[in-house]
Amino acid sequence: MALGRGHRTGASGPTVTVSLGPMDPSRRSALELDNSFVRDLAGLYEPWHSAPTPQPQLLALDEDLATDLGIDPAWLRTPAGIAALLGHELPANATPVAQAYAGHQFGGYSPRLGDGRALLLGEIVGPDGRRRDLHLKGSGRTPFSRGGDGKAAVGPMLRELIIGSAMHALGIPTTRALAVLATGETVRRDTPLPGAVLVRVAASHLRVGSFQYASAQDDPTLLRRLADHAIARHHPHAATAPNPYLALYEAVLDAQAELIARWMHVGFIHGVMNTDNMTISGETIDYGPCAFLDAFDPTTVFSSIDHQGRYAFGNQPAIAQWNLARFAESMLDLFDPVPDAAVELATELLQSFPARYDRAWHAGMCAKLGLPGDDPGDASLIDDLLRMMHEHRADHTATYRALAMARRGDESPAAALLGATDASAAWLARWSARLGGASADHRAIADAMDAVNPVHIPRNHLVESVLDAATAGDLTPLRDLLEVLATPYATRPGLERYAAAAPADAAPYRTFCGT
Repeated sequence: MALGRGHRTGASGPTVTVSLGPMDPSRRSALELDNSFVRDLAGLYEPWHSAPTPQPQLLALDEDLATDLGIDPAWLRTPAGIAALLGHELPANATPVAQAYAGHQFGGYSPRLGDGRALLLGEIVGPDGRRRDLHLKGSGRTPFSRGGDGKAAVGPMLRELIIGSAMHALGIPTTRALAVLATGETVRRDTPLPGAVLVRVAASHLRVGSFQYASAQDDPTLLRRLADHAIARHHPHAATAPNPYLALYEAVLDAQAELIARWMHVGFIHGVMNTDNMTISGETIDYGPCAFLDAFDPTTVFSSIDHQGRYAFGNQPAIAQWNLARFAESMLDLFDPVPDAAVELATELLQSFPARYDRAWHAGMCAKLGLPGDDPGDASLIDDLLRMMHEHRADHTATYRALAMARRGDESPAAALLGATDASAAWLARWSARLGGASADHRAIADAMDAVNPVHIPRNHLVESVLDAATAGDLTPLRDLLEVLATPYATRPGLERYAAAAPADAAPYRTFCGT
């Protein structure tokens, strides 16, 4: 990998409650926002305000997340709470801004992207002491809109809610939707659609693209201020390292290696891994044309705009490394004042990314298969399984649950998914022997596998059905799906359809970015 330089207000309406918790009178009945990003990083934002919404209506609210943030969910349902969520009534000290960033989009560099339909309202410091961004998407035009209308539609914003909620339940670092609100407006896309605003919570919205933008400005201190802010907020251990900025880079390498490995373990395809969609915190961000694998195939692409398969499922680790190369290029001046020395330092760390990723991926795959410790033959055991899954188009999620069933004595579901061939029988025998054969506690192994292999993911055909219903005004299917996804590892009677693959005669799945 080469480096170079270079909800109507006050009205009742259908609302999805993601989860309910006990009421606590200590929760805040108002938003209290800090703005360290604004204080520290002048030059990386434009002060701005959200557009008016004619008939706001709360469609969905994650009450557990509100509680985590120290905010009373009941207050968020009031006219004042809804106005705050939309950025219309904020504390006097709040400074909502549109953030500036650059980015490589499908490999092509854009020097000025930024929040074209989004606003950072500020930061909430929760009862746990964690600082998290409160951020809007679909809140109207900004100085970075580049001809766009700055609006969003109900369907794509609810997609962010569904996928982010699922990823959180799966234990994968992610931004999360606190709320989705209908605006009462019509958004013009290929067809007229009901408008919406997403209220998103994130560890921060610092991206690789933020550093690319900062490094390109005629301000020698801006990049350093951004790096110092990132270290203090996300990777404070780097501050005491001999080379803090190189330590920051290494911390982001590790965070991204772990994140992408977790994506691969559950079959998640981001769909648009541009550098402006890679966070410094290691959280997943921007659920646009994303989806989950059905049949296992590393070449799978769902995004309608990824014509060349750049962001195919199997390409994601390599694309992460490519993005991290661009991150390094933006940081070279901080690594070492001598250009060649800076490149050498960055290249050495960048070239370690595949090994960092492989360690995270291999450890996760061993857990998925119940493999104890480490053995030189585990890699070929894993590779042979994936080859059979690909050859027989085995359902990615169902296969691992079926393998746990095999450990409980019923190999038929796994054998069927893997082709019911001599090769699959031989693999199952090899795997059983590796697990200790007849002397092993196979039920305990199966239980451990089920603890890391989900039975429920946001299957694509279910997501589309739910979004179609919600766009037409029926939120019941959305509520039901969210309840299922909240406990992804539990098998519950009556929910079999949520674990079933798409119908065999279903059309090829395509996703769209929603802009």
